Amino acid sequence: MKMVHNTKPVTGLAPITPSTTTPDFVSMKGYQHLTIFVLADNATTVTGSAITLLQSTVVAGTDEKELAFTKVWQNVDTAASDALVETAVANNTFTTAAVDNKNSLYVIEVEADQLDVTNDFDCVRIGTGDAVATVLSVLYVLSEPRYTSATPPTAITD
Repeated sequence: MKMVHNTKPVTGLAPITPSTTTPDFVSMKGYQHLTIFVLADNATTVTGSAITLLQSTVVAGTDEKELAFTKVWQNVDTAASDALVETAVANNTFTTAAVDNKNSLYVIEVEADQLDVTNDFDCVRIGTGDAVATVLSVLYVLSEPRYTSATPPTAITD
């Protein structure tokens, strides 16, 4: 079975130095699980970017609010190792590494039932804080489709 038959990869943020950046929302209506990959490419005199999770009832994000999470898997130097280290998150935020000339990878796992389903929240996005001399990109991978189909359903519409 091919990965594209069971998952839906979606670009959440094309490579950019975050300032007024707003990554896209994805809808989990058709999926049980979301894996978020945040990739960071640091230059020199770098500051990290504060990473949060937000949820909404619509992909436009007009009613977004914080989505709690407690851990991230991280590799702050992908050139040195491919190991991901489970790391506790304090106050639903972590900051990407501020180490010059390093590439980092962060992975966040979200289950659909973590969202405020009582109030119909089913959309998720990463929040990125302003940074200096770092380029971030975000890839969402939705999985565990709720319905069977030859092509996974779109995740960027309500």
